[in-house]
Amino acid sequence: MKTVLVTGFEPFGGERRNPSQEIAAALHGRKICGRTIVGAVLPCVFGQSIAELRRHIRRHQPELVIALGQAGGRPDITPERIAINVDDARIADNTGRQPIDRRIVRRGPAAFLSTLPIKAIVAALHERGMAASISNSAGTFVCNHVFYGLMSTLRGRPGVRGGFVHVPFLPEQVKRSEPSLPLRSMIAAIEIAIEVSVTTRRDHRVTGGKTQ
Repeated sequence: MKTVLVTGFEPFGGERRNPSQEIAAALHGRKICGRTIVGAVLPCVFGQSIAELRRHIRRHQPELVIALGQAGGRPDITPERIAINVDDARIADNTGRQPIDRRIVRRGPAAFLSTLPIKAIVAALHERGMAASISNSAGTFVCNHVFYGLMSTLRGRPGVRGGFVHVPFLPEQVKRSEPSLPLRSMIAAIEIAIEVSVTTRRDHRVTGGKTQ
């Protein structure tokens, strides 16, 4: 049976929870569109996170990889459009490393685009009444680091699609006035993202607010 790899991160930055970790764990073993979901948790560590991601790709040979990360302060589900070739950490990772203005791959291209149908994913989430938008910046911390490493790895695996989706804080992580989403809503959103990614070969085109 074909597989879909969904990765999340361990908590970082003093947090006790990370919704991306909990989503990956909740989806592990489920069947979506005839595919088995493999959920995995990556360390929030520069370098080690990409090595662990590649190990899971080699082991499971997925046809689709969706990496998840926490974006505190965002109110919605945000598929990322682009990964850039730079580490520039505002805070240290979970081993205390804090690279500044450093390339992820020394001779790699400046950026990679997601190969997920990001506009179709957002449209499908909107149809179900879920808050979602496309993000044009995955930051320069470990999320972008993994996103870039993923797309660099998939360049050598024709036919395998991949990308990154940021999710908000859990309600338990924030004060009442700060944006968050319940875990069950985020799990449902990523299930939809997987379904759309498996069944949609050509992404939507949006011009002047209209989908083509």
